Formats: sequence, structure tokens, C-alpha cells
Amino acid sequence: MASTPKILLIYTGGTIGMIREMKTGALKAFDFDNLLIHIPELSQLNCSLESVSFETPIDSSNMNTHYWVQLLEIVEVDYHKYDGFVILHGSDTMSYTASALSFMIENLSKPIIFTGSQLPIGDIRTDAKENLITSIEIAASQIKGKPILSEVCLYFEYKLYRANRTTKVSSEQFEAYDSPNYPCLAESGVHLKFNETHQKPPSRFKKVKFHKKIETQVVILKLFPGITESVIKSILEIEELKGVVLETFGSGNAPTEKWFIQLLKKTLNKGIKIVNVTQCLSGNVVLGLYETSIQLQNIGLISGKDITTESALAKTMYLLGKKVPNAQFKQIFETPLRGEMLK
Repeated sequence: MASTPKILLIYTGGTIGMIREMKTGALKAFDFDNLLIHIPELSQLNCSLESVSFETPIDSSNMNTHYWVQLLEIVEVDYHKYDGFVILHGSDTMSYTASALSFMIENLSKPIIFTGSQLPIGDIRTDAKENLITSIEIAASQIKGKPILSEVCLYFEYKLYRANRTTKVSSEQFEAYDSPNYPCLAESGVHLKFNETHQKPPSRFKKVKFHKKIETQVVILKLFPGITESVIKSILEIEELKGVVLETFGSGNAPTEKWFIQLLKKTLNKGIKIVNVTQCLSGNVVLGLYETSIQLQNIGLISGKDITTESALAKTMYLLGKKVPNAQFKQIFETPLRGEMLK
């Protein structure tokens, strides 16, 4: 007889872990040791549940690479003890953290589900309970004693997404997230339905690896009509800069002014990596499709294809942290590592 799945709930901070004081109306951190008292429905789930919290829970606006490593280490220490993990995270930067974790864990064979909420768990109209309960149910879902999922995911408002394909699209709707270029992995309605054809195959016969070196000297540069040479130059000449995620127009298009191309070439010659991603919510970069991207292709910009900005940033930080050789960096970046982009 199969054993009951063991799930670790990790609270980093954020709205989902807050309850409102009845007298003052002020929000305070939720005590996850008393989880069943506040959410008795959890006792109906077919799993055993334990929880751990950051010593000092943080607002997701304060999330940084130090906390990414801290979160990774929590998973690493207990990786073989649990069958799945649910990470509670503030919604503002969840896609960044979830994307980063997907790269920082190689050969993942268990589900790691990120979730959060738009309203605190104690509010009468909260989305927190459903997001939390279903995320735990998904993390505990198995077939013949093996997890159904073996990747880093993000669950929000009845939909489960591949984490490194997500972006936050609303600050006030319950449907706060979308995965514009990749189908959802599961949907929660009357029944929980998994979309098996779009799931990442498990890496059950390869040893899991945890990568903790992340390069922080990376910047996102968003182009806009009228952006000046001095502005771009000041960014590209940041001391110790290692990588740039360049948000271009449409399918990867950018100004054709000589000064702009020369600045990019000068940056590339320093060994600084430049990844071309589209500002559009959906679609992908196709270098050379229009005249306005031919020069970018010719000087050797990396194509981000259909990757999100959040995932491009995380992947750049991860690969730079691994000290990938210059000659291989472009090829490796343009190859999907965790299902984050087109082949």
C-alpha cells in the first residue's frame, strides 16, 4: 500500500500569510503551526503536512537573490524527506523567484508549487484558501506512488502554470497571472484536470543538483521611442556589469541608429551578454524578420525567443553564476533548459 504523501509548506511572506486583526483591522503574520485551526478543510486532503517559515517573513518587493538561495537551501535540506513542496510567496515578484528556482534546481523529480493571494487569508472574500488548498492537493497528487508533476509550477485562481512561463498581469483581479506562450498544466474546477501532454518529464534517474551561485550584476533595459544615447550609455557602462536583458519592440526590433548599434557592439566586446526579449505580452523574438532586427542578429545578440522577461533575467543570472564559457553562452541560452522557451 502506497504511503501518504508528505508535503512541506514554506512561507516566505506575502499577503497569503496574513490575517486581519478584528479590533484594529491591521494585518499580521499568520501562525502556520495552527494551520488546521484556521483552514480545517486541509484535514480532508490525502497527505501529511508540515510547515516552515522564513525567520522574518518578507514582503515580496524585498525579495532578492539572497532569499532565493535561502529558499533553495530549505528545499535542499528536506528534498528527500518530502514528496512535494508548496511555497507561499507575495504575488508581486513571485514569477521572478519561481523562475529562478526552476533553473537553480537541476533534475527535479518532485513538484514545487508556488502560490499566493490577492487578499489575506482571513478576509471574507479571500482567494487565499482556494489557492493554498489546491496547491497542496496538486503537490500531493500521485499515480502509482509517483508524483504527477516534477517541475516548478505556479498556481493561481484555478490554473496551474509552468513557473518560468508566467508573468503577473493584474494587481487587483484574482486572475493575477498568465502564461501567454505556454498552456496551463492543470485546471481546477469540479475536478482537478492535469494536462499531461504539456508537463515536463520527470528526472527520476538523474541525481538532483542545487545551484546556489547567482550573478547579480545584471540589468533589464527597456527600449522606448525617444530613448537617448546618454541614457543607454549610462546603463551599458555600469561598472562590473555582466548581463543585459534588452526589452525590444515587437518580434525583437530596435532602433537602427548608428550610435545605438555601436553601443551594443562595444558592450558585447567587453564580454557582457545581451539577451533580446520582446516587450509584448505574448509572441516571440525572431531576429532578422524585419530590417530593424537584422543588425542585432549580425552583431550576435542572444535571442530570447518566447521567454518572459522574468525568466530571461533568472536564466541570465543562473548561467553567469555557472561561469558558462563565452563561446557557449549564446547556444546554451537559446536552448530550453527547463521548458522556459521554444526549442
